[in-house]
Amino acid sequence: MKLLSPLLLLALAVATAHAADPVAAPATRYPPFVLQGTEVRDLPFKAPGRQYQIQVALPPSYAKERRRRYPVIFVTDGYWDFPLLGCILGNFNYDKVAPECILVGLGYAGENLDHGRLRDWDLTPAPINRAPGNSGHAAEYLAMLEREIIPLVEREYRVDSRHRILAGSSLGGLFTLYTMLTKPELFYGYVAVSPATGAANDWLFDYEAEFAKTGRPLKARLFISGAEYEWPLFLDAIQRFCRRIDSRKYKGLRSAYQFVATERHAGTKAEGYSRGLRHALAPLAPESGPMVVEAPRPVLPTE
Repeated sequence: MKLLSPLLLLALAVATAHAADPVAAPATRYPPFVLQGTEVRDLPFKAPGRQYQIQVALPPSYAKERRRRYPVIFVTDGYWDFPLLGCILGNFNYDKVAPECILVGLGYAGENLDHGRLRDWDLTPAPINRAPGNSGHAAEYLAMLEREIIPLVEREYRVDSRHRILAGSSLGGLFTLYTMLTKPELFYGYVAVSPATGAANDWLFDYEAEFAKTGRPLKARLFISGAEYEWPLFLDAIQRFCRRIDSRKYKGLRSAYQFVATERHAGTKAEGYSRGLRHALAPLAPESGPMVVEAPRPVLPTE
């Protein structure tokens, strides 16, 4: 019997090991998981160094109930939070504690993006300490949202424009509160999860004080959350802002606050968004039930 050469034996051993190793399997062997009922759309308008994109999730009944219009939820940082809110809304629909909604994630088109730098520019209403030359453009971003993105969504999807909700976390939460104090009538509900209320040396507090002087009402449903293990100064700013809003007793404002125990900054998103959307959508719920976040007084600790 003819023996195989040592070199051939080595090649066969390497090939066998490679075939048996699941890590070495080709990346295209299995298809990627895709969220059903969703669309991704690159938007025609741009800003320096960025092109904007939205992700859209349509409710299960959308294709069948062609005359029905739906509340719409816009969430900042859609590249991170769009799938999370989609899952939360699916759970709500099953429990019949919220109506079906159209979900719109706000983000950017392109690959290998520096989302931190992009969001610093768009979501901050004033220059922040860590990026003074790349921040403070929330007014421009809000103008684009109002004049371009919202009209596009409402032209092409069956939206109930009376029930728009804006949601965001961290800098997205800061942008949400800034929007409420700038264009309170633009959205029906505002959900700010662990918002960066102390950014830019408490800029938002001065902005809120100027809004309060106008005597304008705040006809909206507002939810703010904070996490137990946030950075201490970060959580302190959230607590101070909640107490500030509560003390104003704005006409028309239905506010609720949630302290998320045992979580850090990002870990608060699941419960924060869940409670916040429940609060914002409560009047539209198909079935009524206990609503913890309907309590009108803050539940964030004062110390």
